[in-house]
Amino acid sequence: MIKIMSDSSALYSVEEGQANSVDISPLVVTINDKTYIEYEDISSREFIELINEGHVPMSSQPPIGQVASLYNKYPDDEIINISMADGLSGTYNSACMAKNMDSNPERIEVINSRTLCGPQRYLVDLAVKLVENGYGKTEIIKEIDKYIETSISFLIPNDFDFLVRGGRISSLVGKIGSAIKLVPVMMLAEDGKSLTKFTAKRTFKKAIKKIAEYFMEKNVNNEYKIYITHALNIDLAEEAKSVILSEIPDADIEIKELGPVFITQGGPSCVAIQSIKKHDLLK
Repeated sequence: MIKIMSDSSALYSVEEGQANSVDISPLVVTINDKTYIEYEDISSREFIELINEGHVPMSSQPPIGQVASLYNKYPDDEIINISMADGLSGTYNSACMAKNMDSNPERIEVINSRTLCGPQRYLVDLAVKLVENGYGKTEIIKEIDKYIETSISFLIPNDFDFLVRGGRISSLVGKIGSAIKLVPVMMLAEDGKSLTKFTAKRTFKKAIKKIAEYFMEKNVNNEYKIYITHALNIDLAEEAKSVILSEIPDADIEIKELGPVFITQGGPSCVAIQSIKKHDLLK
């Protein structure tokens, strides 16, 4: 048997993961001196309410012991754990350390997805589908690695302070970003380890149009899945969808809500736009 695992950065709660044949290690957030397991102990709405009261959030990866316990649940199975991008979190390293604690670490493969949120969820769902279709562990890893290369991610933050606190950008970049009255667009670097400035536009609509133009340059079409994820800002998410569809009329777009851990990094009202090439098994 091959078991697929991931972390809650794939926008899966433990229960939702189980319903989709995935074991999830939830990440953790701390706010107002209390620690919560995301999706399990606190919702995104409750989390943002605490932020709006003036409390500063922090996030952390799943405890190594928690991941090791998941591995131990399936002592006789092969395991593929698809982790959020190494460099954005210690989650990948925790998963690797838990692997090395296992009595038979060779049966476990930890994949650095070099992404998070929508595309990470897509890779997890793809891995499950590959297992269902009889692919072996080595074949699954090869397919997942191939599709990781097709992922593109953008973030439009509403508050640079969250990115600065999370170490995603320098305090100088954050100050400049906050000072200019423009809509900034950050792009996830190819190695998935950092966010870089992509563009800054006068309006949200123009910022999304620039993203859509980049997608078209990279031949992102209906053969790709586009995810628009938001920190409780459905109006902006719907506007982003409308703009992208005006540029790529047959785009396959899905809107999802971000979890507390990502909100800790991107801030309330942030919007992420991501794409990944679709596999034949998930079309």
